[in-house]
Amino acid sequence: MYCSVGNVASRRIITLLTDFGLKDPYVASMKGVMYSINPEVIVVDISHNISSFDIQEGAFVLACAFKYFPKGTVHVVVVDPGVGTERRGIVVESNNYLFVGPDNGVLMLAAHIDGARRVVEITNRKYMRSKITHTFHGRDIFAPVAAYLSLGVSISEIGKEIEDYMVPKFVKPEYSRDKVKAYVIHIDKFGNVITNVTSRIVFEELKWSYGQKLIVELPGGESMLVPFQKSYGFVKKGTPLLLIDSEDFLELAINMGSAAEEFGIARGALITIYPSSNSSV
Repeated sequence: MYCSVGNVASRRIITLLTDFGLKDPYVASMKGVMYSINPEVIVVDISHNISSFDIQEGAFVLACAFKYFPKGTVHVVVVDPGVGTERRGIVVESNNYLFVGPDNGVLMLAAHIDGARRVVEITNRKYMRSKITHTFHGRDIFAPVAAYLSLGVSISEIGKEIEDYMVPKFVKPEYSRDKVKAYVIHIDKFGNVITNVTSRIVFEELKWSYGQKLIVELPGGESMLVPFQKSYGFVKKGTPLLLIDSEDFLELAINMGSAAEEFGIARGALITIYPSSNSSV
């Protein structure tokens, strides 16, 4: 009844991530469409509290959550300020998952982390609702497509493969040799500055190691020498450090302080990081 991505587990789980909130009927309507097509599917809510229209926030939350689900899960994201325009609907197949949503970049951070294999534009009306409104593609297109994918419909049946899909600048950091230009994708409650640089890039591409001293060039032009450590407690209170956070991203932090406030860093900023010639702490 179910098919798989490669040789991975069956697609019986669909996740939902939206900026809809829970006051209105939008989330329930999407679930109703999916259950009508596949009554056996398991639908899991990641969040419906993404800030309205905030594509980058949606992409970050998806990138944090997607990997904890079984292989073959279908992840649906509706943060879609361009709904009803010429923006396309897409399905992204990665090494282990399928992602369904608008072609506005919200899917691509997670898909890139998992290894995006192909992207198709959703065009086959057979897998959409018979009536498609201009303002609710989440219910009329993305929900039914996800449900049919959970039943084993091939991604190739959904539409034709495309290569000109949108990849926002926050998806892929710029790096060469041991130097990286990191994009700030999130500031958390504690003022930790979370970048789009993953541990794979840090250890496999940049070849950094814990205990190194790294130079951090801030958006305002200032530079500082910062230790790269495993966790906050390896430095004294009030001391800045770099670390790999619990979601596998490189983070600039201050032990028991706010790096964002201290250094005036906002989401969307670029910080350049590279080793000091004096490489050990």
